[in-house]
Order: sequence, then C-alpha cells, then structure tokens
Amino acid sequence: MDSQSSGLKILVHASTWFAPVLLPLIVYFLSSSSDVKRISLQALIFHFLMGILITISIFFSFILIGIPFFIIFGLIYLISPIIGIVRATQNRHFQYPFLGFIK
Repeated sequence: MDSQSSGLKILVHASTWFAPVLLPLIVYFLSSSSDVKRISLQALIFHFLMGILITISIFFSFILIGIPFFIIFGLIYLISPIIGIVRATQNRHFQYPFLGFIK
C-alpha cells in the first residue's frame, strides 16, 4: 500500500469531525484505488446510518428507552473512526461496524 492511499484513508476516517459527507464523497469519485473507494463508501454510509440511529435514539429518549441507545451509538460514532485511523497508519484492514456487506 502506498503512502498516498494510506493518507487518503486517514483523511476519510478523520472526516467524521469536519466533513462527514462531503469528504468521503469527493475521495470516492477522485481516487483510483479500490481500497480507498471501499473505505470512502463505507464511511459515507456509516455517517448516514449513525445519523439516523442517533436521531431515532434522541426521539425515544423522551420515553427513556432511547438514552442507552443514544450513548451506545454516540460512542460507536466517535470510536470507530479513531480505530480506522490507527489501522490506516498501520496499513491494516478496517471495516466500519454494521457495514460488512460492502466489500
């Protein structure tokens, strides 16, 4: 794996905190590496999915059942990209949670 590919993967994972939809979308269309495209697509779908799950959790927090789900999904949303960044720096494979079907 080349350093540019590794750098793009790190950037896509870190986009969680500054451009969660725009950056993975741009990298997906501009990159020629299939591995970077896979990570970009997974990151994009992960952000949409977690946004939906967190919104549903917030809605159900009014009847108290959503609070534990909100905490769990929030932690997954924060920790998964960090694990992805660490694995990208080590040139190891990473797959976002809930998205095993995207190969």
